[in-house]
Amino acid sequence: MSNGDDEPADGDDGGDDGGGDDGGEVETAVTADSLSERLDEAEASLEEAETEADLDAVEATLDEVEADLAAADLPEPEDEEEDDPAEQLDSELATLREELEAQRGPYAEDVQSEIETAESTLTDTEWTETGESEVVAPVESFVETAGEHLDASFAVDDESPEGLAGTLADVCEAVGDAGLDPDEDAETIGALLGAAEELRDGLDDAEEWDDLTVREKLDYEGFYDVLDPENRKDYPPEWGAVKIYEKQYRAGENQAEAVDHVLTALDRLTSEFMQENILVSLKRMAPPEAAEELRSRAQRRTKPPIEILGKIGDEEALETLHDFIDDEGDVALQKTTLRAIGEIGSEESVEPVAQNLVADDEAVRSQAARTLGLLGDTRAIEPLADVLSDDDSDTVRASAAWALNQIGTERALEVVTDYTDDSAYIVQAEAEKALSA
Repeated sequence: MSNGDDEPADGDDGGDDGGGDDGGEVETAVTADSLSERLDEAEASLEEAETEADLDAVEATLDEVEADLAAADLPEPEDEEEDDPAEQLDSELATLREELEAQRGPYAEDVQSEIETAESTLTDTEWTETGESEVVAPVESFVETAGEHLDASFAVDDESPEGLAGTLADVCEAVGDAGLDPDEDAETIGALLGAAEELRDGLDDAEEWDDLTVREKLDYEGFYDVLDPENRKDYPPEWGAVKIYEKQYRAGENQAEAVDHVLTALDRLTSEFMQENILVSLKRMAPPEAAEELRSRAQRRTKPPIEILGKIGDEEALETLHDFIDDEGDVALQKTTLRAIGEIGSEESVEPVAQNLVADDEAVRSQAARTLGLLGDTRAIEPLADVLSDDDSDTVRASAAWALNQIGTERALEVVTDYTDDSAYIVQAEAEKALSA
């Protein structure tokens, strides 16, 4: 009841300071200690967790703690040597998450992942003949174990790596269709995963091509079969074998096999001595069967493969070679390439070669002129006539005269015969050849 005046009753100051009970909950301030206590509780729950649902609950708690930690305004340490509470809590949180993930599973998906890895290993690995036989047993063992636990039957009908991979694909599909629950079927999943890991170990133990040394690979492929006590005179024996294969090829005997072995040696024997001598053999052999490999090596701008492509007469290499003759930074490469182009002898090379008649380097101009002579195309007559008339170098002029003699048409010879009285003897000599022709 009111006392008749405006004075508030005892205990009520009449002010609206927002401190009255509005039905809401009073929030507790987030502190480093409160967050640490919640992490301790989560750790205890993690230790007691027995099912995936239990682990999900722990993960939800960790997510909440992480969100509160990110929003909290925790005080920074006053002393640099003191631990930062936020960093310490973040570290504890990360550790608990790792322990949580380690405690999960295993799942059927883990088994399928192991099986798919084994499939890829079977199909992507280059096995030796021994290795192909060695991979059968671990696959058969795994398939048998999987059949027992999945109450299914799987058969290995094809023992090739591809066939074995196909059988594993059937098992993998069956694992997915089984609907294995990580809690209720934990024992089955664990057994399958253990069997899949044994399968992986078995495949790892099988002999693959990369396990062999270079000499073991060559021996495996029969590279040394041509050697016997009588012809094993050269050291190293690989060089002796290459020379025998070269001799066979040049004699027309087992040419495909000879080239294959020589190219294998070129690929495997990487010492400078063997690389140099194998390329010399290939140059003498000039095998068209080696053109693809040599084109690949020519891309590195190395001269021996370019020389061999010239000996082979490989027109497919011309596009690359035309690019090389414009490389004014490497005169040796330009000269080698021009010679190779001349030996290939394609009319499509006339224009790019003729452009080098005005190159800065005298040796390049000279070789370009001789290459045009080897190409023998009459379109080169007038450019060569200009070189013979105007070039400052007698060597280049003599090369132009030689090239015109090689072309050998009436017009080409007529140009050269005008220089029988030339002041340069080497030009006169070519003019006299043209006159007699």
